Amino acid sequence: MPRLRLTALVFATALLAGCDMIGGALGIESPERVAAARDADGRAIGGACRHAARAIEDCYSLNKKADKAAVFAGWRDMNDYMRENKIEPVAPQLTTQVAAAKPSADADAPAADEADPKKKPAHGKADKGKS
Repeated sequence: MPRLRLTALVFATALLAGCDMIGGALGIESPERVAAARDADGRAIGGACRHAARAIEDCYSLNKKADKAAVFAGWRDMNDYMRENKIEPVAPQLTTQVAAAKPSADADAPAADEADPKKKPAHGKADKGKS
């Protein structure tokens, strides 16, 4: 009799393992649901970026983990919607960390070299003109 119960328990467990409701209750997500959620998130991010008048490249750099194809699809859909309904973009109110960190080191490097009087010119060109 215990063997019959064990077999019934294994059979019932196998049947319930494929059930989406049990998997969702246990926190197990199906790959299809994960892909659909990532696509929906990317489309929402793209739409929000377009509504905020951000370029698609800025949107990509601000949301590196988002799927680029989904972000572009959302951006394009919002662009079409805004054109059809003559909706003006809303300028973002917050400054981004990317824009604050954007000043390149190349632009600062020559200014730092010119400001330092201790540095000598390369190959002594300045000394030849003074002699």
